[in-house]
Amino acid sequence: MTHDIQDGIAATIRAEGAELCSLRDASGRELMWDAGPAWPRHSPVLFPIVGALRGDRLLHDGRSYPMTKHGFARDRRFTWLARDAASCRLAQEDDDATRAVFPFAFRLELSYQVQGGALHVGYNVVNTGSVTLPASVGAHPAFRWPLAGGTHRDYRIEFADDEAAPIRRLDDGLIRPDPLPFPVQGRTLPLDPALFEDDAIIMLHPRSRSLRFLGPDAGIEVAWSGFEQLGIWQKPGAGFLCIEPWRGYASPADFDAEFATKPGLMLIPPGEARTLGWSVRPL
Repeated sequence: MTHDIQDGIAATIRAEGAELCSLRDASGRELMWDAGPAWPRHSPVLFPIVGALRGDRLLHDGRSYPMTKHGFARDRRFTWLARDAASCRLAQEDDDATRAVFPFAFRLELSYQVQGGALHVGYNVVNTGSVTLPASVGAHPAFRWPLAGGTHRDYRIEFADDEAAPIRRLDDGLIRPDPLPFPVQGRTLPLDPALFEDDAIIMLHPRSRSLRFLGPDAGIEVAWSGFEQLGIWQKPGAGFLCIEPWRGYASPADFDAEFATKPGLMLIPPGEARTLGWSVRPL
């Protein structure tokens, strides 16, 4: 589904994965990565896990279920619920295929709306079952880097608040036990591809709820609510930067227990829901 430029922004969303595929500013400039060979995605929806589980398996009630990195939502077709010139809503629910890898009932709804010069993305995770739903959800938008003009090193991230807390890194997709210093200068993170030679920067407890990704000739502002973690990632050599609000994260390297006890999960009681969102605004 493609929206014409309205209020300074236009978006394209497809039913496969409910994925945001294109985002253009008022001048028609594309802000999203083109899903090229280096990484064939634009902005996948992460559910019911963020990151990886040890051995790519989910343990529940004495059984082991295969669960690949970032879960299955990004590879499943969503159902259109509503579409108009400035917004759309999509959903997927559990079925035989999902229960074979994730033995819980759920409904996952995505909404996209162009308003106030920004694209607003909403997530609603509903427990439609009779037992607690343990789950994570995350965003994974890949923005062009450079956005326009300059080199990779001409760009920076400016956080809304000072960020001094240590970061985490991954080993074989799992969270290392040791925290590392964050190479941020107050609120500013100078960007360099070398930052991502050791995979993603993972902020388990960011103070900020928004940031700006800025270059010499273009920039965007990303804001979020309901999400508690933040990942920043580039595949080495690729022309994108992922700015990823998460509610959950990869398993700690030493975690190999009942899935519902995994750190970072939402634990949603029967009949209840959790609502989260993020937005992006061209500057």
